[in-house]
This record gives sequence, C-alpha cells and structure tokens, in this order.
Amino acid sequence: MKFLAITLIVHRPDPTTGVQKSTHERFREVLDNALLAEELGFDGFGVGERHERPFISSSPTVVLSHIAALTRRIRLFTAVTTLSLLDPVRAYEDYATLDHLSGGRLDLIIGKGNGTAQRELFHVTPEDQWERNAESYEVFRQLWRQDKVTARTRFRPELRDAEVWPRPYQQPIRVWHGSATSKESVDLAARYGDPLFSANVTNPIEPYAELIRYYRERWEHYGHDPADIAVGAGTAGLYVAPTTQEALAAYRPVFESNLAFQQQVGLPIVFETLEDYVERSSALIGSPQQVIDKVHRYHEQFGHTVLHLHADASGLTYRQHRDSLELFQSAVTPVLRKDIPDPPFDWGPVLPEPASAADH
Repeated sequence: MKFLAITLIVHRPDPTTGVQKSTHERFREVLDNALLAEELGFDGFGVGERHERPFISSSPTVVLSHIAALTRRIRLFTAVTTLSLLDPVRAYEDYATLDHLSGGRLDLIIGKGNGTAQRELFHVTPEDQWERNAESYEVFRQLWRQDKVTARTRFRPELRDAEVWPRPYQQPIRVWHGSATSKESVDLAARYGDPLFSANVTNPIEPYAELIRYYRERWEHYGHDPADIAVGAGTAGLYVAPTTQEALAAYRPVFESNLAFQQQVGLPIVFETLEDYVERSSALIGSPQQVIDKVHRYHEQFGHTVLHLHADASGLTYRQHRDSLELFQSAVTPVLRKDIPDPPFDWGPVLPEPASAADH
C-alpha cells in the first residue's frame, strides 16, 4: 500500500485556538508539511485546487513546482485538478512544464470540483459541469499523447492540427479520477482504464463502496483486465497515539470545534459525537492497532491500494501532529505495506519503453 499526505490549503482560524495565520504563513506551513512528508517516508504529497473561501489553493501548479524544487523523492499529486473549470490546453501546458521540472514525479487526480462560488466564477453551470469535465479530460488526454491534435469541442475553440508545448516528460502521465458522489466520474475513469480515487471523507462507508463497486463493473464492461484496477481512498482525519484513550482525549477539542463550525455555517451534521465519528467515518483516530484494523475494514469494501491522510495539523498542535505522523509511519505503515499490495503499476515516472536492438 502507498500513502499520500494531502492538503486543500484551508485558510481559516485554527479550530481550537481561533488564531488565523497570515496567507504567507499558511503557504510556508504547506511547504514545511511537504518536507516533513518526504522526511517521514510518505510516497506522495498532494495539493488541492479550489477557487473559493476558505481555500487558497487556486494555483496548485505553482505550489507543487515550489515543492518539487524542495524535494527529491516524493511523488506530487493534484487533489483534485478541477478540469471542468479549466481550459484543457492551458492545463496541459502548466502540468507538462511541472512534470519536466519535477523529473516525472507528477500524478494528476482530476474532478469537476465542488462549490457554487467557484462554478459561478468560471461561468460553469450544474447542468454542464459533467460534460465540461469529460470534454476537458478527453482533450487533455489527446494533448498528452499526440504531437498534433484535432478536436471538435463545445466549451472552448476547436483544435485543428494544434501543437502545444512543451511536449511531455512522462508518456503518458498517470491520471486518477476523483470520485465523491456521482457515477459520471466513475464511468469516465472506467472507460479510459484509469485509476479511481474515492474522496471517502464526508459520509460513512456505504455510498463510497457502492461507487467503487460500480467502477469495477464498468471497468469490466469496457473490456479492461480486472487485475489492472487501482483504487485510492481518502480519510476524514488522523490522530494516532499509544492508546485509544490518549487519541480520543487529544482529538476531542478538534472534533468539537469542527462540529460547532459546521453548525454555524449550516452544513449537514453526519456525525454528532466524536465516538460516532471514530466508529463510522473514515477518520483514523486511535491506537496503532485500532487504525490498522480500520484500514483493513475499509480495504475489504474498497480493495484500495493507496491511502491519503491529512498533511495539515487541522487544530492539533505541531507536536501532536508530528508525533501522530511519526507513530503512523513507524507502527502502522509497515504492517499495512505488508498486508495490502501496492497498485498494479510502477510508482516512478511513466516513461516510454526503451527501444530494443531489433528496432535499430
């Protein structure tokens, strides 16, 4: 199993102290967390893309480029690239450049994105967002694979023998499809034989498991080998401590502050108590053995081979957050790596097969 640390770069007051960092300090924290993830041995670091409050992750290519310059090994993920809002030509140019600068360490997770404000900002409607997402991905996919592209498009000017530079480093880049609530993204992933990444954050396990089962059905419907399926899944929170009691005591102020915020802004309340949250959500809060057991329970439903965790302290102190990540990496990760297989592809750069002597 592979492990990612992911941030959406939320920028609001700390859930427990009420203090809000400056924008500059928040970006510095993201960079520090990326360095920490590489230091602790995480396999990937992801940066989201949002174009509305309370996020400041509107330019993931810029943030990931800076992280690429600071790190050497860790793979870089987008979480997610909101292709329904973007011109696929411009997105290709940005990400192809980033892929070169990172030495082929880039994976994309794409999706339509959520949020009314960002849809309105880009003049995208609920009625056309899925069609925009599919069209943008199909054009993006062609641009990555072909030197000249002709595409009849509805949401941007058509392309006729278009050349777009730079040409890619990875050939092709690996693209995951983010899945939260709808079958459209699941079907798009299955159609093209691409891996799926389940959000797995807001609700209990059932709706996410149902979508992953649908993905597997559509994968076989489109004629792909079931052995090639790769699924990733998110988590709602993380705090690992030597004992369950210590974990609950440390995380309770975070949960209660987040619950009060959800009630204040009128969000639906899915988990009313910390105990219910620990039991029924995807949050990994407890002792190392408790966390291992929970990941196994989810794996039985999902069959996932990649797991993402929160890169941010999110209300924990820096010391609590680091201690939790260190304990996760020392006591949880080795067991899960042994018990659960890796995705069915190499984790390194996706490069063309070297030419054999017979080709010359």
